[in-house]
Amino acid sequence: MAIAEVTVIPIGTGTTSLSSYVADMQKVLEHQRGITFVLTSMSTIIEGPLNEIFTAIAALHEAPFLSGAQRVSTSVKIDDRRDKPDASSIQKLQSVQDKLTSLQARPN
Repeated sequence: MAIAEVTVIPIGTGTTSLSSYVADMQKVLEHQRGITFVLTSMSTIIEGPLNEIFTAIAALHEAPFLSGAQRVSTSVKIDDRRDKPDASSIQKLQSVQDKLTSLQARPN
C-alpha cells in the first residue's frame, strides 16, 4: 500500500478563500474506489494501491477546473513501502509514538 500527500491549489479564482474548492475535492474523493483519505489543514493524505492513488490524484487535479478555476497547481509526495505489508499512516504514527514513549521511560 502506498501513501500520498496531495495539495491542490486553484489559481486565479478571484478570492483568497479556497475552502469551497477543498470541499468539492473531498466530495470527489468520496467517489474514488480502493482508497482511504484524510483531510488535514494543509493537504490530503490518500492511502491505497498506487494505481488507485494516481486515479484519485487526477480526479482531484481536475476538480477545481470543473468549479471555474483557470489554473491549478498540484503537489504530490508518495511513500510506497513494499518491504512491509499494509504500512499505513496510522502505523507510521504509532511507530513514532512508541519510540517517544520508550525515550520518556529511560532514566536520565
